[in-house]
Amino acid sequence: MSIECERMGGINLSQGVVDTEVPIVVRQAAQRAIDEGVNTYTHHEGLVQLRKAIAEKHKRFTGVEFDPEGEIVVSSGATGALYCTCLALLEPGDEVIVFEPFYGYHVTTLIATEAVPKHVRLDPPGWEIVRENVEKAITPKTRAIILNTPSNPSGKVFSRNEIEMIGDLAEKHDLFIFTDEIYEHFIYGSKSHISPASIPGLSDRTITISGVSKTFSITGWRIGYCLCNKKWAEAIGYFNDLVYVCAPAPLQVGVAKGLINLGDDYYSKIEEEYHIKRDKICNALDAAGLTPCVPQGAYYVLADISGIHGKNSKERVMNLLNKTGVACVPGEAFYHDDAGETLARFCFAKEDKVLDEACRRLEQLMKK
Repeated sequence: MSIECERMGGINLSQGVVDTEVPIVVRQAAQRAIDEGVNTYTHHEGLVQLRKAIAEKHKRFTGVEFDPEGEIVVSSGATGALYCTCLALLEPGDEVIVFEPFYGYHVTTLIATEAVPKHVRLDPPGWEIVRENVEKAITPKTRAIILNTPSNPSGKVFSRNEIEMIGDLAEKHDLFIFTDEIYEHFIYGSKSHISPASIPGLSDRTITISGVSKTFSITGWRIGYCLCNKKWAEAIGYFNDLVYVCAPAPLQVGVAKGLINLGDDYYSKIEEEYHIKRDKICNALDAAGLTPCVPQGAYYVLADISGIHGKNSKERVMNLLNKTGVACVPGEAFYHDDAGETLARFCFAKEDKVLDEACRRLEQLMKK
């Protein structure tokens, strides 16, 4: 859709590329690091100053302590951290529970490492977990459960009760919990982010994966990380060394400086700004007759596109692009079957002037 959008000169609300400004402290620190010669390999777990900054920031926001010497691995983005986690902790044929609608990279990463995704459907608008559905999906081959909270594409924020229920099942069946928390600072309304590792009894079996691509608007820098018990981090680190060697050295310095210098008000401002953006896009979708499932977090919204002509979601979003010049992702990208054919995902992580124009174009849909 990004390619089609560029070809047509449209507005890209498909790919999750943040186009807001990179914090100046992050940019300047990375530039200085390059000038000062921080341009060679780092330790495969990442620069120590970055690991210390990650540990401090994570404790500040979740209350969970991780030792920067042995319990944190910096990798090539959150996707790299997940890939190395799967290589280290899963064997070919191991099954992993994936909640649907899912983020495509989670499923393709499992398949790439010869694990087997087992889908558990969550239904709109609340996307609540039904314990019986999860239990039915667990077999003797099940090794882990993947959580994405807040979720891409649904924007679901998993509640404490839901995470405790998942934790209970993980303990009962001796499963890992892989939790992707890359959108942890994009939370709206009364919801709050609960990190599974903060739930008593779950820290040893939880692999927490996150990064700064979204919060610092540096998706192309590829700086992500995982936090977990030392016995798992050691193996994950070995695979990180094998696959990536290390994350980009000077960019690690920039991220460390940002984590150290940017206070809580920076993250609060993100929530406030993106709450406004969320409401803008949801109001425009409503006006266009594309009923949105209002997200609780992240910066995507799934909307009902059944009213647009087409025999599947791909044809519908192409027709929407042709009519409005606004690109989105067909719902089929987030399901293993045809359940997403009437849905599309819109990304609202855009500068205000871009998002405003996209909303204006969508609102004209009913008039065409």
